[in-house]
Amino acid sequence: MKKLTQMLALASVAALCLSSGNLQAQDNGGGGGGGRPGGRGGRFDPAQMMQGIRDRLDVKDDTEWKALEPLVQKVSDLRRDQMMSVMRGAFGGRNRGGDQGGPPRMGPEPSAEETALSDAIKNDASKDELKAKMAAYRKVKAAKEEELKTAQENLKKVLTTKQEAAALEMGLVR
Repeated sequence: MKKLTQMLALASVAALCLSSGNLQAQDNGGGGGGGRPGGRGGRFDPAQMMQGIRDRLDVKDDTEWKALEPLVQKVSDLRRDQMMSVMRGAFGGRNRGGDQGGPPRMGPEPSAEETALSDAIKNDASKDELKAKMAAYRKVKAAKEEELKTAQENLKKVLTTKQEAAALEMGLVR
């Protein structure tokens, strides 16, 4: 149950984080936007997401936001990348992109270690080869988790207590 709750929380954060880099908003022309905030045609607007975070952190001063925004963006990007890796794994690596006949790939390119592990699974690799691929992939995942932890700590250093509480509630920090 705890794992399910964590996965649902991560999925929620992924929805927020997906917007922070690879998706671009498109205007449907008529300004209606299918009922989406900002008049966007069903696509998430990264600028709107960042404005929402700024509002939740109650940052009114542009100078303060210019200092916070890159730290928030870094955490958002790392969280998004982490979630895309989880989603690729959950869907068996099918989120690889249109060049393989599927829908366009979302998120960053998978790491070489992630691809190698996926290929080894698909190709019924030997037990020893799978263990080696798992070890390499775990090493990469641990490094990415450490990078996210560092980014979150860097963000927490510049937040007020109230801002940190809001960031914790949003899933930006732990």
